[in-house]
Amino acid sequence: MKIALDPYMLRRVPLLELPRMVADLGYRYIELSPRDDFIPFFVHPRASRTEISAFRRELAAAEVEVASVLPLFRWSGPDEDARQAAVRYWKRAIEITVDLGVTVMNSEFNGRPSQPEESEAQFWRSLEELLPIFEREGVRLVLEPHPDDFVEDGIAGVDLVRGINSELVTFLYCAPHTFHQGGDLAAVMKHAGPLLTQLHLADSFDHRGSSGLRYIVNPPGSTVRVHQHLDIGQGEVDWDLFFRTLAEVEFDGIATVCVFAWEERALESARSNLASTTEFLSKYGLQAVRS
Repeated sequence: MKIALDPYMLRRVPLLELPRMVADLGYRYIELSPRDDFIPFFVHPRASRTEISAFRRELAAAEVEVASVLPLFRWSGPDEDARQAAVRYWKRAIEITVDLGVTVMNSEFNGRPSQPEESEAQFWRSLEELLPIFEREGVRLVLEPHPDDFVEDGIAGVDLVRGINSELVTFLYCAPHTFHQGGDLAAVMKHAGPLLTQLHLADSFDHRGSSGLRYIVNPPGSTVRVHQHLDIGQGEVDWDLFFRTLAEVEFDGIATVCVFAWEERALESARSNLASTTEFLSKYGLQAVRS
């Protein structure tokens, strides 16, 4: 499998310096998450041919590859104007991905949990327009359920991805969302089977603990979703079960370290999580691709 770094905590590092920094941290792959100077959150991408070409040059010089591109657009929101805009942004993001020589994009459903039926209808409307482009360009789309989305449960997320019925659309399991996906990570991974092609690696506490009082949110009844993206071992994700299940399902995709909690020690966090991941891979007979 490919061990990638989500460099969001390094987003203030100039784009052309990022590949060398990632290489110095011990990684050979990047999951390119939103950056204001390239593909920002929820608005039209900013990257031009010049930036794409220069970034490719620095990636090659550092011997680092972009394993996947992660855009986030509101393509399933109930507002139709916003949905149409998001589809336009997606089309440009796909062009950028192809120009980078990358064949994988991953994202979220990005609808509203208070309007699940309306959001799903909008999702399918967007997908009808975008799926032919993914298939024409040979770009894989990997989707994950997310807290505060119209699909949050892991099993339901797998079923929705399966219903798309395309060999180029698969499932991402996000470890720090375990407790919003139902809490049974092994069941979700096994249910996904060969649809499981990508992972997010970070830890989190179970917000349901202590009779629902682990996190006290006021006013009572608030619909806020609480989770973290902590270093591996700092939360309550069962990492032995996680990696043992990966071995059982013979996972051989992209595993991205996506810790966001420690910007003040981002470099140390990236190194320590790579070491933890490598240790678990060795423990359960899994192997990382180095180049």
